[in-house]
Amino acid sequence: MKSGERILGVEGGGTKTAWVLIERPVAGGAEPGSQWVILDQGKLPPSNLRLTTPERLREVFAGLPREIDRAGVFLAGCGTEEDRQSLALICRDIWPNAKIVTGSDRDSGLAAALDHGDGIVVNAGSGSSVTGRRGDRIERAGGWGHILGDTGGGYFLSIEALRLILREHDLHCGEMPFTAKILQALSLNNLDELVRWAQTADKNEIAMLAPVVFEAAAGGETRVNEIVEEGAHVLCEYTEAVASRLHLLAPKVVLMGGLFYRDSIYTHAFRRQLKKNLPDARIATAERPPELGAAWLAAETPDAVTVRPKFSEKEIEDLAAALTEQRNPRSENLEKMSIHELVELFVEEEKFVQDALRAVTAELAKAIEMVTGSLRNGGRLFYVGSGSSGRIGVLDASEIPPTFGASANLVQGVIAGGVTALYRSVEGAEDKESAGALAMRERGIKNSDVIIGITASGRTPFVLGALACAKWVGATTILLTCNPTVVAGVSPAAAGTVTSTVDAGLVIALAVGPELLTGSTRLKAGTATKVALNIVSTGAMVALGKVRGNLMIDLHTTNAKLRNRAVRVVADLGQCDYESARRRLEAADWNLRAVVEKL
Repeated sequence: MKSGERILGVEGGGTKTAWVLIERPVAGGAEPGSQWVILDQGKLPPSNLRLTTPERLREVFAGLPREIDRAGVFLAGCGTEEDRQSLALICRDIWPNAKIVTGSDRDSGLAAALDHGDGIVVNAGSGSSVTGRRGDRIERAGGWGHILGDTGGGYFLSIEALRLILREHDLHCGEMPFTAKILQALSLNNLDELVRWAQTADKNEIAMLAPVVFEAAAGGETRVNEIVEEGAHVLCEYTEAVASRLHLLAPKVVLMGGLFYRDSIYTHAFRRQLKKNLPDARIATAERPPELGAAWLAAETPDAVTVRPKFSEKEIEDLAAALTEQRNPRSENLEKMSIHELVELFVEEEKFVQDALRAVTAELAKAIEMVTGSLRNGGRLFYVGSGSSGRIGVLDASEIPPTFGASANLVQGVIAGGVTALYRSVEGAEDKESAGALAMRERGIKNSDVIIGITASGRTPFVLGALACAKWVGATTILLTCNPTVVAGVSPAAAGTVTSTVDAGLVIALAVGPELLTGSTRLKAGTATKVALNIVSTGAMVALGKVRGNLMIDLHTTNAKLRNRAVRVVADLGQCDYESARRRLEAADWNLRAVVEKL
């Protein structure tokens, strides 16, 4: 950091956004605040990255100082690399000439509380989290958000108190003194109004009731005090778990956040409970605010700007060169065609799908052999893709259990961005190889599994990361692409026209050609991909003995249509009438496989 630079530190959460503008006039300063001059500071509305829209974040940040050289912006909910990049892009709109560093409020809390040292930070505000550090190792507990976690934070204490009020009313038809305090704090008149308020209130509004909860606990409300004790107990459990994982026998434990700063009852409850299992812990309340830690992190970061495009120029050039991104000369006047001409063109174009599939029959047969071998050895089949490719994979996987009576775990679809991406675009979900690798690790990939990566261009980072992770553990890997320039295990220099290689056991390249709508791979590429997956999954199920002739003998008879189909299967294979077949199935509790094996 150069002397005289103006550095902005921002820490945002569910309750507020705190900021500080500092300047370090001389070199040095080994810890937050050392030889720094605070030029200005203040507070703004909340800015949790996951709970605040980008537009609202820009509005909040617009109230911060503009003339700065560096900014460290650390927000609750900013937990992944994609989150950090998204936040950095928002910051770039506000401070186009500044060096931007982004991250989670956990990071700024660690910096403010521990400097470079080891220890554990317990943060309790509207949410909660426990973060520990020993050397370069970081361990975390809690901080999962108010829906699934944040036990011990303001939201947790408040929501538990509201439930207590209603439970008391339901069991005893009476009201606690605490009930009146809550109604008064919210300017409500009765429990019906309280319920309606809670149904529309957001996390931050509910968490703001925490002071009323602490007041009631301090005033002797026994059951409210039990809620406070439970929150402190969970935070102690998390602290002990982090200390154990880091092998810290006498850790420095720093308390941070509005609940500890505001209410001594919570600090006392935490200290008392932690001393039972970690008697040598050194507990202190943070002396420096996290926004100062945010400024320090910005000061210590090298001069390289953290904001970068999603792809390098080379990656962009490679993607543009992919066949799936080329223009189709047959549809250059698409908007000038009549509806009839457009339909004729689309139908005619489908011939390229059949040609592409026919050209890879040997590869499809090899894929069936690879999948069958893995499944026979106790492995699982994973389809991995993003966008249309991911949705097609999930669709095929979802049809396997009802069609072939297989476990839902046997064939699984993995899509970048998760379930949300099935019905809407999740921006940036496909752009990180690390995200694909993480998706594989979280599913416990092992060497008996087979992974089919699906990417029309052959270059989707999420898919390539998943394949690399699978390859590393020794799993069988297959890439399904619509870019014929992608080849497995061949050096580009040796292949001449080969422009891309993938470290997969098999590449199936469906050369369907450019789309009628340039780059829209949900068209021919999507159709060819769906058919290819149909062939591979059906072929493997046939090889595993789940078909007799061309009849499904393991289907789940879960509705009237499928029971009727099962009856017809038994009638056909058993050469009997419909009623006799039905009676056989009823006697076997509609287990089609059991009946067929006796025929």
